[in-house]
Amino acid sequence: MTTFKDIIKYIKKYNNIVIARHLRVDPDALASSLALKSIIQSNYPKKDVYAVGINASKFKYMGVLNKLPENLDNTLLIVLDTPDLKRVDIENFDQFSFTIKIDHHPFVERFCDIEYIDETASSTCEIILDFAYSTKLDINIDAAKLLFQGIVSDTNRFTTINTTYKTFNLVHKLISNTKLDFIPLYNDLYKRPLKEVRIEGYIAQNMTVTENGLGYIKINEDVIKEFGVDAASPGNMINNFNYINEIIVWVFISHDVKNEIYRITMRSRGPVINEIASKYNGGGHALASGARVKTVEEVDNLLKDLDELCKNFRGDELENK
Repeated sequence: MTTFKDIIKYIKKYNNIVIARHLRVDPDALASSLALKSIIQSNYPKKDVYAVGINASKFKYMGVLNKLPENLDNTLLIVLDTPDLKRVDIENFDQFSFTIKIDHHPFVERFCDIEYIDETASSTCEIILDFAYSTKLDINIDAAKLLFQGIVSDTNRFTTINTTYKTFNLVHKLISNTKLDFIPLYNDLYKRPLKEVRIEGYIAQNMTVTENGLGYIKINEDVIKEFGVDAASPGNMINNFNYINEIIVWVFISHDVKNEIYRITMRSRGPVINEIASKYNGGGHALASGARVKTVEEVDNLLKDLDELCKNFRGDELENK
């Protein structure tokens, strides 16, 4: 079993380190990458460290990513927040001298030389924070801001099921040790353009809710153009629809015409949805998953599977009362 001591051993060994994460970056993946880079550089200033991947303008407040260096000889690759090889946002994977995976998603496949997976962690940023404290690495204020934002985002402000006493203990220690002024950090995470607020209202008005507790909406290209957002925007606001009495699973489907796919984002307050997501070219956590499919038929089949899942879940609840 891989430990933090194993990871720090290889970080100390290599002077060239590349940090990658998953495609279609989110705050936890980006923040953990940039924070780990900052921590390594501040503790080992002679090392060359690169956080790579496609930049996302939505999260530009977190920092700028690097280009992958041309020479990968004697270079360590650390992959964060990514359960399977096909989702790693990097080229030339096979050219690295040694690879490490650090992740909090359920295990999908082994693709690195050593892998540290903690499914109980709220986020990859929580694991990086735990790693830094466990190995006595200093955390500078820039890294502290990133780690806090990543944890807040992936826990939906400390409300998800994987938010534990350990999460709060680590965040308390981070704030106390770095004197982190954390309130302003929420502004970057949750400030939104008016057009996104308006399409959120559209979703609330037009969502279909089944008698079994499945809520869903299909957003076509015309709606996306009408509100002036991109195809990824609806999925970014799905956490805002938690705590609706009549819904236990909710799904947003948006048609990405440019890439010829349907983007599907799913959340649950009970039924385990990642197994269904995996049937449709997706995956994720038990209660928070996503998928991408190419046809309307696949979308409809996924919704049927989820509705049946909700029906069975509610039946089990009634039996247990």
